[in-house]
Amino acid sequence: MNGFKITLTACLALLLAGCFGSEQDWNAKEIDGLMPELAFTLTRSDGETVTAQDYQGQVRLLFFGFTNCPDVCPTTMARLSQAIRAMPEELQDQVTPLFVSVDPRRDTPEKLGNYVSFFSDRAVGMTGDEAALRDLAKRYRTTFGYDKPDDRGNYNVSHSSAVYVFDGRGEARLLLRPDLSAEQITRDLTQLARDQRS
Repeated sequence: MNGFKITLTACLALLLAGCFGSEQDWNAKEIDGLMPELAFTLTRSDGETVTAQDYQGQVRLLFFGFTNCPDVCPTTMARLSQAIRAMPEELQDQVTPLFVSVDPRRDTPEKLGNYVSFFSDRAVGMTGDEAALRDLAKRYRTTFGYDKPDDRGNYNVSHSSAVYVFDGRGEARLLLRPDLSAEQITRDLTQLARDQRS
């Protein structure tokens, strides 16, 4: 009899765990509580100073890169844009990609604006002086570096390929890895946007 009660209790516990356990099944890596809230003061591509508060209430995708990037940046920006366009139409305006150029010497506001608008009219291009950019990168436990210029003054910039996802309150929620498909990102962003509405 005792064995039956133990088995019954275990089965009930499993059923309750299935009913009341985590409702989220993210494709991306969960970073709740592992990163500080979104905070920055940078210059937008239109020359205006912006902070994280300017996009409060939005699901924000923070990505470090530069416009001369030959592969990672355009691939990532295209995938994010594709993922957002595949979301339910009523949720798309709740998501804002924030592209932070870590190459302020070459990425003028005009160049940055043209770059992000090529991928999405929802994307925001931002940059700042090197000290501010290094502080922001350090805040999210990443870094960037400049290669030695070639004879023509061209150089590459090393940077992370990760995309940090913050909810409308500015809390860090997800880390999008490069191996995620646009479809997987769409599912995560849709769930996060719907959670904010409820």
